[in-house]
Amino acid sequence: GRFYFNIKKYNMEISIKKNTPYKQQLEDIIVDVSWGKIANNYFGKSASWLYNKLSEIDGNGGKGKFTPEEEQQFKGALYDLADRIRKSADNFKA
Repeated sequence: GRFYFNIKKYNMEISIKKNTPYKQQLEDIIVDVSWGKIANNYFGKSASWLYNKLSEIDGNGGKGKFTPEEEQQFKGALYDLADRIRKSADNFKA
């Protein structure tokens, strides 16, 4: 189990180093966030749809980016998630 996890994490780190401008901007949080949940909850789309957007490819392997509207929606999703995390931290009692 542990060896597989380390390999998987290592592969993720390698893919992050092949940065697109989107991935560079998200580098600090990219391995800590469930991008599939963001795709589903905020866009009603699949995880692969968001991964393709972040990798700047379309579903056919060509170039593809967020539309300006999608960029604003994604930014709003990140702000919403940040607010939810901050509220959870504020309410946490040990």
